[in-house]
Amino acid sequence: MNAFSNDASGAASVAGSIDHRPDEHQARDIAAGRHADPFAVLGRFVVEGGAIVRAFRPGAEGAKVVDGAGGAVLAELERFGPEGFFSGFVPGLAGEGAYRFRFTHDGVDWEEEDAYRFGPILSDLDAYLLAEGRHYKLYEKYGAHPREMDGVQGTAFVVLAPNARRVSVVGNFNAWDGRRHVMRRRWECGSWELFIPGIGRGETYKFEVIGPNGDRQPLKADPVGFRQELAPSTASIVEGLVEHEWQDEAFRAQGQDWQDANKPISIYEVHLGSWKRGEGNVYLDYDQITGQLVDYVRDMGFTHVEFMPVSEHPFYGSWGYQPIGLYAPTSRFGDPAGFARMVDTFHQAGIGVLLDWVPGHFPTDVHGLGRFDGTALYEHPDPRRGFHKDWNTLIYDYGRTEVKNFLVANGLYWLDRFHVDGLRVDAVASMLYLDYSRNHGEWEPNIHGGRENLEAMAFLKETNEKAGEYYPKATTHAEESTAFPNVSRPTYAGGLGFHFKWNMGWMHDTLHYMQENPINRRYHQHLMTFGMVYAFSENFVLPLSHDEVVYGKGSLLNKMPGDRWQKFANLRAYFGFMWAHPGKKLLFMGGEFGQWGEWNHDQSLDWHLLEGDEGREHRGVQRLVRDLNTLYRGVPALYENDCDPTGFEWIDTADADHSVLSFLRKDRHGGTAVVVCNFTPVPRHGYRVGVPHGGRWREALNTDADIYGGSNVGNMGEREADEGWIQGRPYSLELSLPPLSTMVFVPDESPRG
Repeated sequence: MNAFSNDASGAASVAGSIDHRPDEHQARDIAAGRHADPFAVLGRFVVEGGAIVRAFRPGAEGAKVVDGAGGAVLAELERFGPEGFFSGFVPGLAGEGAYRFRFTHDGVDWEEEDAYRFGPILSDLDAYLLAEGRHYKLYEKYGAHPREMDGVQGTAFVVLAPNARRVSVVGNFNAWDGRRHVMRRRWECGSWELFIPGIGRGETYKFEVIGPNGDRQPLKADPVGFRQELAPSTASIVEGLVEHEWQDEAFRAQGQDWQDANKPISIYEVHLGSWKRGEGNVYLDYDQITGQLVDYVRDMGFTHVEFMPVSEHPFYGSWGYQPIGLYAPTSRFGDPAGFARMVDTFHQAGIGVLLDWVPGHFPTDVHGLGRFDGTALYEHPDPRRGFHKDWNTLIYDYGRTEVKNFLVANGLYWLDRFHVDGLRVDAVASMLYLDYSRNHGEWEPNIHGGRENLEAMAFLKETNEKAGEYYPKATTHAEESTAFPNVSRPTYAGGLGFHFKWNMGWMHDTLHYMQENPINRRYHQHLMTFGMVYAFSENFVLPLSHDEVVYGKGSLLNKMPGDRWQKFANLRAYFGFMWAHPGKKLLFMGGEFGQWGEWNHDQSLDWHLLEGDEGREHRGVQRLVRDLNTLYRGVPALYENDCDPTGFEWIDTADADHSVLSFLRKDRHGGTAVVVCNFTPVPRHGYRVGVPHGGRWREALNTDADIYGGSNVGNMGEREADEGWIQGRPYSLELSLPPLSTMVFVPDESPRG
């Protein structure tokens, strides 16, 4: 058929004067899904007197071009070559004129927009920045964005796949047929793009990728997808960037204080799926959790909440540490807007939000990042650097421009779109060392012959620098378990640029000490004091995290030796020591009320322990943590100079025979606190502790107080300092040391009477 007939609408009859048909091989390649450049064949091609229009719609028996505004038929297209391929000349159709297709099958008509009539999505600047690896808001382009183009509603898709032969968007909207929505290749930046009219939020989709060797990859979820289906389903969901009307302006205006190491920081670490659950052990959604968690964290006096990873992860048992959707808050608890509302509510309550971030590795699930375009795109191609033996995960190729850009932009994305106040970067040590958890011969040195991963170091520095540049009030925290130097020092001073580092050495040493029977602690006093040798080499956070209450390690309470009373007393004394020790504080949920059992991610915390007479000791621990936070935030000597040696001074470390430790904390203006710890179950009366000046010293905290479940041995609330040198100080306090206790004394400035 080489001519078109007039139809009832009066469309002009056109003879075969315009050769509108493509090369037959091109048509067959389109129909077979082999053609990598559909925009060269399909869509509108303006010629003299009108335009050539071509469409590929499997299942259609006929096709017409109709006016985009009124629906009048402009031309009938010729069926050409393979089934579903149509081509024709449309007289008078200008380059900017809107049109639609009207397809027919078995007597039924329907209309569709032509996805191949729309222009590029990425601007020249976008492409340039992506190619340079400096597009720090790439999430504004990559992913699936509902939007309007040329007056038509739809979704713009952009994805990185530089080595693919062909990439298509597939979903229910096209029967998961990879031939129907093949994307436009952007050679200059290795990306593929397509605007698909008529689909919006809630549509599920994946990418169908043909690798460089012609192999069809497993369908891939969107690396920059903003929402994913609930596991075990694995498709991405069209969502777009989160939309929320933020109400946290006042809070964010003062947020920079937390970069100051002289400010109090006390962090409550939370796993959203198991803090609390609903009836029938079902998840609470973001709003339900918010309604309870915000009030609880505020009441307990923590300055921050830290969420274990919320990025989408297919295996719930990974706790979020094997993420596939780095840009998607997990759908287990609702939509992204629900997470935004949660952060906003915390801010309005004056509480900062930290997010556990995992740029160190990713799982091998076939719908994920592994061999995304048929090659090792996101992972390092050398398994000595690209595969993690311990976790059976893939390791990012930090030296690849596009990968580093993807990761840096992801960290900034959470600071930008969700207003989180900081990132806690997971497993930094595994990123820094090429020989991490590898035997001799299983790793390759860097270009200088060393074991440091220079590319990973550069990535971490760039992340911290860009976070500081674009979000100067944000903080970054490193979970780094080795003695790698200058982790929390600025990059301009040779550091990695983090604000804080977890003090894993302090945690391991002190927990080891506390697990010893008190009768043996005299031989291990160094475990409680050694941390001060390096305490100011970094800006430290003291972490009692989730890692210490799983895998048979026992809960914090169950780590403590002795009978029931001694277990609680030991835990209270340990918390007192931790809150008085230099360094910011972090406590995992459940520890604050002395949960007996290990953390179980499949159920709620054991909140019932707080109930009734049996709950008195648990309520005592909970009250102690609340009071410790109050004391810590209210006494500058306990938080100022946390990361400065001028803020700490040992009084006595030598009394190992009695397992007693005493030290001073000092603020920047001469204020002082005296801390005394007795780590045996023996009360000690008439115990002398040297202090820097005379006057009354108030017993600001005693972990053995009756209100905490203790034996209530103490000092009647205060002691008067006696003149006379002891322990190198001109005054001393004669104290009663309660069993298994920590006490804090501060100068009492109030007048008598």
